[in-house]
Amino acid sequence: MGSLIDSLSALYLPALVGGVLIGLAATILLLGNGRIAGVSGIFWNAIQSLVKLDMTNAFWRICFILGLVVGPMIAHQLVGIDIPQPPEGSAMLAIVAGLCVGFGTRLGSGCTSGHGICGTARFSTRSIVATITFMVAGFVTVFIVRHLI
Repeated sequence: MGSLIDSLSALYLPALVGGVLIGLAATILLLGNGRIAGVSGIFWNAIQSLVKLDMTNAFWRICFILGLVVGPMIAHQLVGIDIPQPPEGSAMLAIVAGLCVGFGTRLGSGCTSGHGICGTARFSTRSIVATITFMVAGFVTVFIVRHLI
């Protein structure tokens, strides 16, 4: 029984800690800044603020985005978490996929972090529907790519 628990904790502990940290960061942003941690919105508004040279509005957004990039690097260095291998596929596939995600984000008025984490935590019906929609779309996409193509 002990080895089973050790195996499960080795598999799921990083995901559990990561989920708690994401929830904590979203909560801190909401309580400290009154903002929802929707990464696509934060990113888009950072770009708009930079274009308008509104550095006061852009500063916290840039810091948030940098934290998303630098945080895993720090975790890798401190804890030794493996860096995932890049997925197989061409650069063109990544570009098309990114454009599809961006289109879906604009169409759904938010992304997985805004709807899936923050919206569902607030029991927003719109966010719950959006989360179900993009999860089903993801499942269907993986099925088509892995089993039909």
